Amino acid sequence: MEDLQLLVDLHIGGARQGPGSPSATRRAMELAGLKGKQGLRIADIGSGTGAASLVLAQDLDAQIIAVDFLPKFLTELENRAVSDGLAGRIETLPASMETLPFQDNELDVIWSEGAIYNIGFEAGLRAWRRFLKPGGILAVSELTWLTQERPKSLTDHWETAYPEVGLASEKLAHLEATGYEVLGYFPLSQDCWLDMYYGPMQQRFPAFLDKHAHSEHAQALVAAEQAEIALYEENAAYVSYGFYVARKLPD
Repeated sequence: MEDLQLLVDLHIGGARQGPGSPSATRRAMELAGLKGKQGLRIADIGSGTGAASLVLAQDLDAQIIAVDFLPKFLTELENRAVSDGLAGRIETLPASMETLPFQDNELDVIWSEGAIYNIGFEAGLRAWRRFLKPGGILAVSELTWLTQERPKSLTDHWETAYPEVGLASEKLAHLEATGYEVLGYFPLSQDCWLDMYYGPMQQRFPAFLDKHAHSEHAQALVAAEQAEIALYEENAAYVSYGFYVARKLPD
């Protein structure tokens, strides 16, 4: 529980809890063909403090249901929605992605940036599909190898942290095998990691350590994040998040 609270404290002040950017969200919206559609019902699963939810609510004629299992993140999202004048377009739902309370064929869109790994890519594709209306859209970003060959240290790190990491071709095949038509894919650019996620997090390290009196657990968390940042900076050509956009096919 202490480790989870530390993670919340480190990340709650960030605009994002993972790599991404408003431009990447908007590019995925274009691939999904959502612009101009009216009355969309969109679930943003693993929303965190609302990086994607706020862009979706700003750009689309839609009601956004922001889902996260951490109520503190959702409270921060609600505050940001009020500040941005979007409170009427976003509702929050504290829930686990493994036990979502949606009805079959309820949603026009399921969105999930950097979060599906919590349930697993294949498991998420299968479990969430039933909530989509016929022809509904799935848009998710997922840790993805950019090359067939890469340094062993990088492979060892990510295969230990997330065994489902794979090539885009493997992810696209999973989508097709579980009843989706692929509409598009693109890898996130390095600025989505360094400028939008890692850089702002590094700026929060001093205040985070001071808040927790430089405790052993707090220092260990910062050290782990710094090691991951260094690993990415050395190997950015080999790994990123891939953004996958697909349409639910008929059963």
